[in-house]
Amino acid sequence: MLSNFANQELDYLEIQRITVKVNDQKPYLFTKRLIDILGALFGIILLSLLFIVIAILIKLEDPKGNIFFAQKRVGLNGKEFKMYKFRSMVFNAEEKLAELLKYNEISGAMFKMKEDPRVTKVGRFIRKTSIDELPQLFNVLKGDMSLVGPRPPLHREVEQYTSYEKQRLLVTPGCTGLWQVSGRNDVGFKEMVELDLIYLSERSFIYDIKIIFKTIKIMILPNSAY
Repeated sequence: MLSNFANQELDYLEIQRITVKVNDQKPYLFTKRLIDILGALFGIILLSLLFIVIAILIKLEDPKGNIFFAQKRVGLNGKEFKMYKFRSMVFNAEEKLAELLKYNEISGAMFKMKEDPRVTKVGRFIRKTSIDELPQLFNVLKGDMSLVGPRPPLHREVEQYTSYEKQRLLVTPGCTGLWQVSGRNDVGFKEMVELDLIYLSERSFIYDIKIIFKTIKIMILPNSAY
């Protein structure tokens, strides 16, 4: 069994290896950004009618709230940005979070609750199909996010990160990623981190395309999102 010191040394070496890998991908990053812009524009145009329908349904069910939900997330190298989603919860959901934290059903620095009482009827549908994530295409156009990458965490989650877990912030976060197509809410925080680090080590144009196609499949077929 490795000592704590040995484990820390292995973590340090892994951090160094992934950092070097991430910083040595300039041709890939140029192509990735080009695909992000074209893909986001195409997606927004193609799905514009769906955007309008979902907006109407959200307003009909809960008129008090906004159509979109903007939340501060942590992106590349710890930079904060506003991430956009279709609102899937009641208008005062953030105020109710504190009293629900004790019901967290996932380990680590995340909050997930399968029967979250804050989620609306429309919200359950758009979460199940991942339609709630589609406004993040605007984040992709702005450059805050990529089509594929690690899930952008909340600031309160990052405060609990170890140096090893902070490697997730070495790259631009994504609308979808290896975690999202590998079980999503059935995967714990530690497993999510490992999946993200696998992506950081293996990412390529072909790898991104495979994840995008798997994401489309998940949006069409039922999955574990809630």
